[in-house]
Amino acid sequence: MSYNEWDPLKKVIVGVADNAKIPDIDISLRCVNYADKKDETEIIKGPYPQKVIDETNEDLDTLCKFLQNESVEVLRPERNDCKYYNYCPRDSVIVIGDTIIESPMTLRARQHETYGFREMFIEEMKNGARWVSAPKPMLKDESYQRDDLSKLTLNNLEPIFDAANILRANNDILYLLSNTGNELGAIWLQNFLGSEYKVHVIRDVYSYIHIDSTIALLREGLCLLNPERVNEDNMPEFLKSWDKIWCPPCKDIGYYGDYNHASTWVGLNLLSLDERTVVVDRKQEKLVEQLSKHGIMSIPMRLRHARTLGGSFHCVTTDIHRESK
Repeated sequence: MSYNEWDPLKKVIVGVADNAKIPDIDISLRCVNYADKKDETEIIKGPYPQKVIDETNEDLDTLCKFLQNESVEVLRPERNDCKYYNYCPRDSVIVIGDTIIESPMTLRARQHETYGFREMFIEEMKNGARWVSAPKPMLKDESYQRDDLSKLTLNNLEPIFDAANILRANNDILYLLSNTGNELGAIWLQNFLGSEYKVHVIRDVYSYIHIDSTIALLREGLCLLNPERVNEDNMPEFLKSWDKIWCPPCKDIGYYGDYNHASTWVGLNLLSLDERTVVVDRKQEKLVEQLSKHGIMSIPMRLRHARTLGGSFHCVTTDIHRESK
C-alpha cells in the first residue's frame, strides 16, 4: 500500500550489489545505455570490480540498519547471479495503491530481474496485495535506434517502460517519456490504473533515462527540480502550481575507474521517510540547506559508488508500504 513518494515509510525493498555486471552488448544495451559511445570497444563488459561490490554492500547494509532503527521493515532481493543486477529495485517494480506492478523493462538483460523479489511478492499477495506484470515486451531490434540521437532511442512499437520512469502523487502519476519509457507504455499504465488515476506524460525534459535525478516529490505541493533539465516551458502542467526547490549544483562524488553510469545530478536522488525527513547523499551540503529552509530534515548517508553503478537512495529502494492518510 503506497500512494505517493512522501507518506511515512513502513516497509521497503533495499537492493543488493552482489553479482552486479555489465552484460554482453546487444542492441538494447547499445542504444539505451551507450547510445553516445561511437566505438563499442569503449564499453566495459563483465562483472563490476569486487571493491565496488563490497563497499556498496557495506553502504547498503548501513542504510538498512538505519531504516530498521526508524521502525521501517526492510526486505532484500535474493543475492542471485542475475544478468544485470539487483542494485536498483526502483527500476523494475513500483507499488501504486494496493498493486505491485512489474514493469516491461527496456533492456533485454533485465527481463527477469524481478525473480529476485518473487518470494516477497508472494507473501504480499497472501496479505491482500494485487500483483501484476505488465505485458512482457518482445524487444525486437526495431524497438531501438541510434541513427538520430536528437530523437529517443526507444521506439514506440509496444508498451515498454522502466518503473523508475514513474513518480506518484496520490491519484496523479508522473510518467517520463525517455529512452526507457515510450508512449505506449504510458497508455498501458493509464488503461490499467483506470479513471481513478491520471497519468501525466512528461515530454522533452530528459531522455537519459529515469525521472528521479530530474524531479523529486517531497510532499503535497512541494517538489525538487533539476534546473538543467526542467524549466517553466517544459515543466509538467501538474507541477506548475506547486512550490519549487531548484536544486543547487550537486557535489561530484566521483566514480570508480571508467565506470561512469550517472551524472553528478544523482545527488538529487533522495529517499523520503516522510514529508519532513529525507535520506540524502552526505556531500550535498547546499541541497541540505535548501531542504532545511522548507522544513525538511536531511539524514546524511553515503553510497560511494552511486555514479559507478548508476543509482542513489531513491533508485536502490522501492517502498512497499507507506502509511497513507
